[in-house]
Amino acid sequence: MIASFDFPTFFACVAGLAVALYVTLDGFDLGVGILFPFAPRVTDRDVMMRSLEPMWDGNETWLVLGGMVLLSAFPVAFSILLPAFYVPLALMLLGLVLRGVAFEFRSQHGPMEAAWSGIFAGGSMLAAFCQGAILGAYVDGHIAVVAGRFAGGPFDWLGLFPVATGLGVMAGYAVLGAGWLIWRTEADTRVFAREIARPALLVTAAAILLVSLWTPFRSPEVAARWFAWPSLAYLAPLPILAAAAWLTAWASLWGRREWLPLVATILLFLLSLIGLAVSVWPAAIPGVMTIWQGNAALRTQQIVAGAIVVIVPIVLGYIAMSYWVFRGKVTQDESGY
Repeated sequence: MIASFDFPTFFACVAGLAVALYVTLDGFDLGVGILFPFAPRVTDRDVMMRSLEPMWDGNETWLVLGGMVLLSAFPVAFSILLPAFYVPLALMLLGLVLRGVAFEFRSQHGPMEAAWSGIFAGGSMLAAFCQGAILGAYVDGHIAVVAGRFAGGPFDWLGLFPVATGLGVMAGYAVLGAGWLIWRTEADTRVFAREIARPALLVTAAAILLVSLWTPFRSPEVAARWFAWPSLAYLAPLPILAAAAWLTAWASLWGRREWLPLVATILLFLLSLIGLAVSVWPAAIPGVMTIWQGNAALRTQQIVAGAIVVIVPIVLGYIAMSYWVFRGKVTQDESGY
C-alpha cells in the first residue's frame, strides 16, 4: 500500500501549502516593511515594527519547508531550478538577511535608526520583488534544459513579465501589510494603512489580470484548460471569487470590521495561487517535466513524508500559539519598544 501511494502528489500539495502559508504570513511581514518608507511619522514606524516583533522570524519557516520539500522530493527539478534562479534567490536571501539584521538593530534606536529603517524597507522590497520575479519566470515556462541540466544563462529569468510580476507581488504584499496594520493598530497608524492600501490594491489587481491573461496566451495547453468545456464551468468560480475578494477588501478598508481587509486579501492571494496551480499542474517545471518525472527514490520519499507528518503540525501549533498569545492591538507607549 505504501509503495502504491502517490508521494509526488502528496509532496506537491505540501509544497503548495508551504507556499500559501509563506505568502500569507511572511507576505504581510514583508508588506509592513514595504510600507515603512511611506509612514508619515517615526511613531508609526515604531508601532509597525512592534506589531511584527513576536512572530516575524517564525513566518519564514514555510520558505525553508518549501525548499526542503523541493530538494528532497524532486531533486532533478531542484537541480534545474536552482541554477536557473541563482541570482534572484541570492538577492532574495540577501534582502531577508538585511531586514532581519535591521529589525534587531533598529530596536536599539540611536543615531543609525534612520539608516536601519531604510535597510529594513529595502530588504523587504528586494525580497518581495525577487519572489515575484521568480514566480513570473517560472510561469512563463522558458527554462532552457539540455540533457536534464539547466543550459541557460544567469539572467534568463529577467524580462518584462517577471519584472511586472515582481512589482505586482510587492504591491500585493503591501496590501497584506496594510490589512495587518488595520487589524492590529489604531489611531494614526491605522489611518495611514487604510489610505495606502487603495493604490496598492489597484496595482495588485493589474498584476493579477496580467498573469491571468499572459499565462493562457503563452501556453495553448493552459488556454485549453481554462477555456474549454466542461473545465470552463469547473474553473469559472475561481476568478469570480477572486474578484469578490478584491471588492470586499476595497470596500472594507474604512469599515468597522477591521479584520476583514486582511482576510479578504489573504483569500485573494489563495485563489490566485490556486489558479496558478491549476494552470501548471502537474508540471514540476512547465514545459520540461511533471512531478512524476525525476522524483526521489521511494525510500527517500517515505522518510521525507514521515518527517513532514511530524514536523508540520508542530510548526502550525507553534505559530498558532504565538499569534494567540500576542493577539490584540499594538499601541505606542512612552518606552517605544
